[in-house]
Amino acid sequence: MNTRKALAALAVAATLTIGGASAYAEPWLDADPQTKSKEKEKEKAKERAERESELYEEGQEAIDEAKWDRAVARFTAVAEMKGSRADGALHWTAYALAKSGRNSEAMQTIAGLRKNYPNSKWLDDASALELEVKQGLGQTVRPERINDDELKVIAINSLMHTDPEKAYPLLEKIVRGTSDKKIKERALFILAQSPSPRAQKLIADIARGNANPDLQRDAVKYIGIHGGKANRAVLSELYASSTSREVKKEVLQAFMLSNEKGRVLEAAKSEKDGELREKAIHLLGVMSAKAELAALYATEPSTDVKREIIQALFISNDSQKIGELARTERDPQLRREAIRKLGLMGASGNILQQIYAAETTVDGKEAVIEAYFLQSNARALIDIAKKEKNQSLRKEALQKLSIMNDDEALQYMLEILDEN
Repeated sequence: MNTRKALAALAVAATLTIGGASAYAEPWLDADPQTKSKEKEKEKAKERAERESELYEEGQEAIDEAKWDRAVARFTAVAEMKGSRADGALHWTAYALAKSGRNSEAMQTIAGLRKNYPNSKWLDDASALELEVKQGLGQTVRPERINDDELKVIAINSLMHTDPEKAYPLLEKIVRGTSDKKIKERALFILAQSPSPRAQKLIADIARGNANPDLQRDAVKYIGIHGGKANRAVLSELYASSTSREVKKEVLQAFMLSNEKGRVLEAAKSEKDGELREKAIHLLGVMSAKAELAALYATEPSTDVKREIIQALFISNDSQKIGELARTERDPQLRREAIRKLGLMGASGNILQQIYAAETTVDGKEAVIEAYFLQSNARALIDIAKKEKNQSLRKEALQKLSIMNDDEALQYMLEILDEN
């Protein structure tokens, strides 16, 4: 290239470079300063968000560990960053301050949350916390002057501990009024904690369906939880008089909660409604009423009901009684059901081996094979496959082995293939 051409090329290159589009310039020479600035801002924002999340998580851990001063420090730092979690951080700062007895500071923090984040989703939680803080400061909170139902219930709950007689009419008004069901349920729960005769009478009236039918089942449940002679009498009266299957089920559940085995057993014996009787038998299993279930089985004529009793015995983990039925029950269907339950309960191989040896029917032996399969006992199934003369039973054992995820079963299946 001659001198004139070289100078011309340099001139073109310089012109293109000045325009910001040189084909010969290195990439870092092309970068737009404005673009560089935006990228740096994005990087800083990302680092800031990561730091915000890190501090917030540390604050939550401190709350879980009741390290209140540490929680205040972490959440205060998050709030000062004024990021996406600032409002939540203010709420938790106030919470930690209140827990550490710094109630005045907590109130100031709640006020700051309201002022700076008037649309925050944390305002309801903060309002509830504010009520607790005010009570901690010795300020009188008058629930009847609170418009928000949820906050009113929180305030009434606190009042219930200091002056139950004043709290009762407020709770009754909520329960009998037009508040939504969730609020009524919370009010009912508070009433159920009270030993007040008026509160207990209202709970009993609701349980009988005389007041607010929507809460009837909840009232029955609470009566069962709290027990007592008077409550048991209410439940017995309600079971006898109610025409609702669902209410009766709830009463049976309440009997279970109050450990009234005798009353549940009575329903299991004499209830004409099959669904309710099944419910009672199931609950006896939940209550581990082994003796009651065994006695009921001995007198029960129905095969279907006996099957339900075996299920209840299984729930109560009565392997001794189920083992007895697996050996002695004359009805082959029930015997098979008992054997299957032994498998689910992890009965020892010796017990099942004894049952298999004594069993005279193919169905009974198949039930033992299924029990071995349910407890993943490949060794026992291999023994049957090797020794059993009945080809149908041997085939059944092999079929179960073929679908077991077991090394010993796989090895045995390979040995059979090699023999053939």
